[in-house]
Amino acid sequence: MIHGIIFDKDGTLFDFRRSWGTWSSHLLREISSSEAQARELAAALGYDMDTGAFAPWSPVIASTADEIAELLLPLLPGWTKRELVAQMNRLAAGAEMAEAVPLAPLLAQLRARGLKIGLATNDSEAPARAHLGRHGLTELFDFIAGADSGHGGKPEPGMLLAFADRTGIEPEHVVMVGDSAHDLIAGRAAGMQTVAVLTGIAVAEELAGFADVILPDIGGLADWIDGLAAA
Repeated sequence: MIHGIIFDKDGTLFDFRRSWGTWSSHLLREISSSEAQARELAAALGYDMDTGAFAPWSPVIASTADEIAELLLPLLPGWTKRELVAQMNRLAAGAEMAEAVPLAPLLAQLRARGLKIGLATNDSEAPARAHLGRHGLTELFDFIAGADSGHGGKPEPGMLLAFADRTGIEPEHVVMVGDSAHDLIAGRAAGMQTVAVLTGIAVAEELAGFADVILPDIGGLADWIDGLAAA
C-alpha cells in the first residue's frame, strides 16, 4: 500500500520546457557582459537561446544550483560561486512556473485519501517554496526540501529518507515521482517505488530501467495507486 508520495518539482509538478526556457535566457543575459558570452554559457548548459530547447544532457534539468554554478564559473571571470548561486536563486524564485496538470485539485484529492505529500527538488529550497506559494500549494505539502536543505541532492536518497522519517512512513510504502533518472535512482536507493512522468526532457526509453511505471503526467497517479491496491 502507498501511504506517501514525494514529488520532484521541475518537469514533474511543473512542465520543464514551459517553465525554465525564459528563465534560462534571462539568467544568461543578466550574468553576461555580451550576447556572445551569453551564447557561450548557453552552449555549456545545453540550451538553445533561439528555440528555448534544452539538450537531453543539460545540467539545468537535474543539477543543483551549486553544480550549475561550478560549470559556469570558468566562463565567468570576476564572479564568485557564492555570488552566482545567489543570483541564480534570486531569478529562479521569480520564474513563472507552468503547471503540468491542475495541481491544487490533484494534490487535494491525494491528501483526501490520507496520503502524505512531499517535495524533493535539486532546486534550492527558497525558490521551491516561492513557486509553490505562488500557486497556492504550500499548505498541501507535509515536507519540502531543496538541495540546500541539509539532506543532500539527488540522485542521493537523503531528501527522500528525510520525508519518510518526518512522516513516519516506511520507505517501501512511499512512491517517488520524477521526470529524470536522478529522481528515480534516488527513489530506488531509498527503497521506494518509482513513477516516471514525461513532462520533463527525458523520454520513456531513458527512464524505463529506473521506473516501476511511466505515466504521461502526474494526473494518472490516483488510478495507478488504485491499481496497486486492487492487485
